[in-house]
Amino acid sequence: MIHAVIMAGGIGSRFWPLRRRDRPKQFLSVVGEDTLIQNTVARLVGIVEPEMCHIVTHERYVQSTLEQLPTIPAENILAEPISRNTAPCIAYAALKLYQKDPDAVMIVLPADHVIRNVRAFQDVLRVGIEKASEQNALVTIGIQPTYPATGYGYIQFDPEGHSDSDELKALFVKTFAEKPNLETAERFLDSGDFLWNSGMFIWRADSILHALERHLPAVFESFKNIQAGLTPEQEQSEVHKSFQQSPSISIDYGVMERAEKVYVVPGSFDWSDVGDWKAVYDLADKGSAGNAIEGNAILHDASRCYVQAGDKLVSVIGVNDLIVVNTDDALLICHRDSAQRVKNVVDYLYTHQLEDYI
Repeated sequence: MIHAVIMAGGIGSRFWPLRRRDRPKQFLSVVGEDTLIQNTVARLVGIVEPEMCHIVTHERYVQSTLEQLPTIPAENILAEPISRNTAPCIAYAALKLYQKDPDAVMIVLPADHVIRNVRAFQDVLRVGIEKASEQNALVTIGIQPTYPATGYGYIQFDPEGHSDSDELKALFVKTFAEKPNLETAERFLDSGDFLWNSGMFIWRADSILHALERHLPAVFESFKNIQAGLTPEQEQSEVHKSFQQSPSISIDYGVMERAEKVYVVPGSFDWSDVGDWKAVYDLADKGSAGNAIEGNAILHDASRCYVQAGDKLVSVIGVNDLIVVNTDDALLICHRDSAQRVKNVVDYLYTHQLEDYI
């Protein structure tokens, strides 16, 4: 059976002030009317049945996740007591799925991506599922780069077997590369055999568990006591112990960069990981002056701005390239090129214990 595991444990600090502790990034409607996590589940219709979708999220978000996704069974919401990066999250989910279905194939997706061309995305999933059905094959999805991005990791594939035809194939991965500087990113783009690393994966549950046991034994050992047949109280206790004991490490660094049978399916389906307000601006509909407006706002002699006005009338005059996000109790104004630095504000609020604004 084909299962989906949606990783929804992040908080999305760069989306402050709209993002708050009780309303993380995946619950925001930053593009369109539905939330990011609702759109993630909706993209799987026709590939994965709702009862085969599993959400891994922080335990404080379990109830909100159920409200967001009423078609997902309650037992499919897997609660993390603390955040420990993607490898422990995936180890927990893979173990639970393997106990239910030893032949389970897992599609692993972040909850906060935007994908416009769902049909092309599902075509990539089908190719990845076929490859991942092979024993110990680990498949990731790469994005055809459209510019020399310095904010993404890259995947280099073996060009043998690759052609200029439209036929989708799973290609052998030669290496993973960290986020490059601009000169290196330009070289990657010119070479033609590098893809953006999307952070989406497909594999059999037993294949990833085997890879974790081999390459991340400390993570694997931390979760092995979560066994079938435990009472809910016993399982909750074991889950807490597992996450506390597990190292915090990403699945890319811990497994994908070390495993032998790793493949990538190139995708072109209008993808964005929506990492900050600048990405929201890039995705939004814009007027003739390049402004994107949400809510009640007046812009005069202003261009290339993103304004989310909230319930107030917001006027923006004589400026360019700004992000303006207004909420009931906070206001963000920054240059579009500084959108990544919004996280610094959240760090400041935590450091100074300004709980009301977090």
